[in-house]
Amino acid sequence: MSLSSTPDADLRILGIYPQAQNNRYMLRVKVPGGALSAVQARQLADLSEAFSRGVLHLTTRASLELHDLTRASLELVLQRLDAAGLTSRGACGGAVRGVAVSTPLAEAAPSARALARAVHTHFTGNSTFEGLPKKFKVGVDAGYPGARHLIQDLGLVLTSPPGEPARWDAWVAGGLGRQPTPAFPLAAGVATDRVLALAEAAVEVYRRHAPPGKRLKHVAEQLGRAQLAAEIHAEWQKRAPVPGTTVGEERGAAPGASAALLVPVFAGELPAAALRALADASDQVGAGRLLLTPDQDVALPLPREDRAEEVARRLLQAGLALSPTGPEVLRICPGSHQCKLGLAPTRDLARELIDGMGPKAAARGWAISGCPNSCSQPQLAEVGIVCAKRARGERAEREPRFDLWRRKGEGFGTRVLEGASRGELFAAVAELG
Repeated sequence: MSLSSTPDADLRILGIYPQAQNNRYMLRVKVPGGALSAVQARQLADLSEAFSRGVLHLTTRASLELHDLTRASLELVLQRLDAAGLTSRGACGGAVRGVAVSTPLAEAAPSARALARAVHTHFTGNSTFEGLPKKFKVGVDAGYPGARHLIQDLGLVLTSPPGEPARWDAWVAGGLGRQPTPAFPLAAGVATDRVLALAEAAVEVYRRHAPPGKRLKHVAEQLGRAQLAAEIHAEWQKRAPVPGTTVGEERGAAPGASAALLVPVFAGELPAAALRALADASDQVGAGRLLLTPDQDVALPLPREDRAEEVARRLLQAGLALSPTGPEVLRICPGSHQCKLGLAPTRDLARELIDGMGPKAAARGWAISGCPNSCSQPQLAEVGIVCAKRARGERAEREPRFDLWRRKGEGFGTRVLEGASRGELFAAVAELG
């Protein structure tokens, strides 16, 4: 396929999106379940240094983005991704997006990752499920902590006890954006071989009812939850189990590592050299793979706990810090640094806030979003900041306005400040103590 004359809108199904800068593009790579082999990590580092800016962005769905690509480089980058066993197809646009696992270090995470890969394989490049009204997000989790099932179009949560066949609770019609809407329960105790049929049914009902540009949560609002659930169940019953989808990594199975070393990455901005160092350490003394986390960090699985000290020494020699310079949880979207939709420079804002608060910042979990799309999931952070708009008026035309969210418990947070100026935001954050 020649991309030289392809309209930007048609590039989105390939995971390519125009950036804020003229004639530059972002390419999002799907990493199902956040699991990346050391070989793939090195190849991504090579791509970043050859075609991007030598830095990869880790997303809150545990995928990777290459920024500042030229149009001329896109075809070659896609070819090299394919050769590495990676894909960006469906990572943008109206498709089933990358399948996230928000509990990568949980005991039962191997089962969640196995199902995530099955969902990814089934839907990626499947033209029957492309050309959707908007994105369709699927999350697979090894338990309820973190509550990220609430923000998915389809959230699957492992509920079976150790030693028993995997069964999943299904939640639907969640999403953030300008109207944060928690998902609602659709089915309980779904057997693994019925999950893909359920996912197909949910996507089909979504396609049937949603107008262009709308998510499944808008269909729930339009039809009502009860009718939406009834239609998905009816469609589900028409579909036979999808062959070959039994999860091989059941709960309690050996995941190939008994420990993991967590490497913090500020704002999800991972230098290619650091990714290569992680891959090399994983090959030499680790388990030969990396896990990307939903908090935009990297976990390095280890075959034995006593390997952690040796790996830490190797990473420190490569210049990688193993303790965060700020909060342990700090999720940040690219904002106006690189995103076409960004209204504020999120990384600068984060650094100024954290430096201003000092040690107090580390006591809280943060998420900062550069636009109302809320890609950093601020409604699920202890402290969430959203650049909601720009102020009106000729002189203040480009001055951003912020919403502040606070979260306690397992649901969404509460908006405690709306439309604040930068000074008002900083004053409110300082009062958090």
